[in-house]
Amino acid sequence: MPSPYDRHVSRSPTGDDFALPGVVGVGPTMREVYRVTQRVARARACVLIVGETGTGKELIARAVHDLSPRSTGPYIRVNCGALTESLLESELFGHVKGAFTGAVDNRTGRFEAAHTGSIFLDEINSTSPKLQVKLLRILQEGEFERVGDTSTKKVDTRIIAATNRDLLDEIDAGRFREDLYYRLNVVPVYLPPLRERREDIPPLVEFFLKRYAEQNKRDVRRVSPEAMRLLREHDWPGNVRELQNYVERAVVLGDGPELAVDHLPPQLRGETAPRPIRTPRGGDLTALTAELVRQGIRAAGPNSNDLHNRIVGQVERELIQQVLQTCDRVQIKAAARLGINRNTLHKKLAEFRIDENEPVESSSPAGNGEAGGPGGDEE
Repeated sequence: MPSPYDRHVSRSPTGDDFALPGVVGVGPTMREVYRVTQRVARARACVLIVGETGTGKELIARAVHDLSPRSTGPYIRVNCGALTESLLESELFGHVKGAFTGAVDNRTGRFEAAHTGSIFLDEINSTSPKLQVKLLRILQEGEFERVGDTSTKKVDTRIIAATNRDLLDEIDAGRFREDLYYRLNVVPVYLPPLRERREDIPPLVEFFLKRYAEQNKRDVRRVSPEAMRLLREHDWPGNVRELQNYVERAVVLGDGPELAVDHLPPQLRGETAPRPIRTPRGGDLTALTAELVRQGIRAAGPNSNDLHNRIVGQVERELIQQVLQTCDRVQIKAAARLGINRNTLHKKLAEFRIDENEPVESSSPAGNGEAGGPGGDEE
C-alpha cells in the first residue's frame, strides 16, 4: 500500500548501506533512508525530513550535519511548534535593543549562530505566513534583518527542515507557501512509521533493552517470545518514541533477567488503560485554554445551560485573584496589570465576592469540581 508521503519522495541512486548513530533499522525502507542521508549529507542542498511524530527525524537531521563538510560548524535545533510567532521570529532572526518591550539588549538569532553550520527547523509546518516569507528569503538570498533592525545580515547556513504533516495538504489548506515548499523539498527524506517496518522492532527492542538495563543497573538480558509477539503486533501510533518508552518502563518494573508480558503496559496486553489528561506541549496558552474549555464542557454535562458563567466566570475570578496576589493586593497595580480601570476592578471584586483583604486561595475549576483543569502527562 503506497505511503501518503510517496509523492514527496525521490528515489536515491544505489549505494552502500551504512549505520547512523542512534538509528536502528535493518529492513529495506531504512536502508533506503541510510542511502539518501549519506548522499544528501555531502551536498549543500536543503533537506526536508518527512515523517510522523516519533519516527526519529532529529536523529536523521543530526546525521546529515555530522556527515557533511559542515560538521565542524555549529548545529542549531529549533522547534518551530513550541513558540508563538513573535517569539519564534526573535529566536530565529534575533532582535535589536528596543525592538519591543523587554528587548533590553541586542540578541543574536539562531540563523546567525548557525553560520557555517546547519540549522534544524523541526515542525516547520507550524510557522506562520509572515515567517515563511522570511524563511524563503533566507533560502533564496541568504540574508535577513533582525527584528527592529534595518541593516541586512548575510549568513551561510544550511537548512534542514522536518514536518510531521503532509505539506502539500497544508498548501491546499492555505497554511503553507507553495514556493517555500519547493525550496525546502530539494532532497526529501521520508521516515516510515514503525508499523510499516515491523522487521525493525526486534533490533530496536534489543537496542533499548541494553541501554536502559545499563542506565538502571538492571539484569534484563532478553525478551520472552510472547512479549516480543505483542510488541511486533502493536500498531505503534507513537512510533519509535513510544516503543522506547515502553521498553524503559518494562526494564524499570522488571524483576528478573527476562522482559515478560506482565511488564508491558495494559494496552499492549489487550486491556483498557485509563487515559490520562494531557497537558498541551510547551504550555501554549491557546492549547491550554482549549483543553480547559473542553474539560469544562465535559464536566458540565450535556444539559447544562450556563456554560459561559460556569467556565468564563471561573477563569476570570481565578485571574483576578492571582493578579491581586502578585501585586501584593494593591488594587491600582492589579488593575494596571489586568488592563482595566480601578472602578471595573471594584465591580469585579463585588461580582465574584472576592474579599480584597483576604489571602488568595485557588478557585480553579479543578478545585471546585465544576470544570476540571488540564493536567497530567505532558505530550
